This record gives sequence, C-alpha cells and structure tokens, in this order.
Amino acid sequence: MSETAAEEGWLLGGRVRHDQQPTGHRSGIEPVLLAAGIPARPGARVLEGGTGAGTALLCLAARVAGLSGVGLERDPAQAALARRNIAANGFTGLQVLHGDLAALRPEGTFDHAFANPPWHAAAGTASPDPGREAARRAAAGLFALWAARLAAPLRHRGTLSFVVAAAVLPDCLAAMTQAGCGSPTVLPLWPKPERAARLLLLRAVKGGRGPCRLLPGLLLHRPEGGYTEAAEAVLRDGAALPF
Repeated sequence: MSETAAEEGWLLGGRVRHDQQPTGHRSGIEPVLLAAGIPARPGARVLEGGTGAGTALLCLAARVAGLSGVGLERDPAQAALARRNIAANGFTGLQVLHGDLAALRPEGTFDHAFANPPWHAAAGTASPDPGREAARRAAAGLFALWAARLAAPLRHRGTLSFVVAAAVLPDCLAAMTQAGCGSPTVLPLWPKPERAARLLLLRAVKGGRGPCRLLPGLLLHRPEGGYTEAAEAVLRDGAALPF
C-alpha cells in the first residue's frame, strides 16, 4: 500500500493518529464506542476480529496502559494501514494479522475479544464499493462463526464484545451462547431522547452462567443537535463506558 493511499485523521480529540482510506469502507463512531466498553486493565491481552484501520485497537490502547493484542483483518490494504497507524502512535504491543478470520489462529490466550462485525441484512441493497460491501454485509451464519473464532482463544471468564444493530441482537446472543459465552450484558446506544436504539453494545463472559442484563445505555445526541456530555467523554476524552 502506498504512503499516499491514506487520508490523515485523528481520534479522541487529536490524541490518536488514525489515517483511513479516502474511499471504500471508513470507520464511524461504532468501534470507538466498542473500545470504550472493553473492561481491559493494564497489561491485558486483547483480540479483535475485523480490525479495519485499527480504530478500536488504537482507542483501547490509548486508554489502557501496557496493552498488548492482535487484530485480524482480511483486507490487505486495511491491514497495512492498521499497522501504519499502530506504528504512528507508538503502540508496540499491538500487531495485525492479515487473513480470513475463519482460518487465522492467533497464538496464545487472550483476556478480551471484540468486534464490529458486518451486520447489514443479506437481502438489503448492496454497496457498489466491494470493500464497503464486504465490511457491512452479514452472510448466513456469520455471527456464529465470529463468536466461535473469537471465543476460542479466550481465557476462562474472559469477555467477548460486539457492537451491532439492535435488530440482530437475538442472533448475536445465540451465537455467543453457542460459543460458550454467557452472562450477557446489553448496553443500548440511544441516538436521541425518545428514539429507539438502533445500535447496541453486547458483552458476554466465557463460561458465564448468569442471566441477561439490560443497562440504561448511552444517549449519543442532544435534542438540539451535537453529542451529549457523556458521549463526548467517550468520543473525545477516551473515557470508559460504565458497562
């Protein structure tokens, strides 16, 4: 990938360098919110599926000191860009493996695994951009595959987290249960007051047996526009979400 193939960008109020491809799939706020919900402590080892340009890994590493981890990415250009972003921020404990999540087997055990998997319905309108389409469209059995692959190297009581559309919550809960992860917790992401949550954060615990918990959630936007103070604390200041 050439040095001119990326567009300069920043995350967390300018604290994290985050270049992206000028066209094709580009990260939104979802992976930033996902990273804020990972209960990692200093020195933890983490695994991300579909890391893209490294958004979630970068935000998590900026918040948690001494973090180490692996990102899995099947798009070679995105994988190369994620490596550049990691190096630009000096996060020496992170690496990115290029390949399909179904085939990659990262070495060792992880404390936390997470992903912003494709969740758009297979019957929806396809994007004309192949990269964007691959990053958005959920094929049959995708959640079960991703949950199984990401849960496999987790230690006992490690966590598995997704950020997905509310519409696919039943499928994701079933996939996590099948992968041996229980005690699920759901954190809705409310777009505005009195609006239904379209997105949510879902976390389960490997070996967990507790009931499902539904948290109050995070209100993203004020009625008059702009992010709420709670959302700004996460998106600009790098605060953790009260999961």
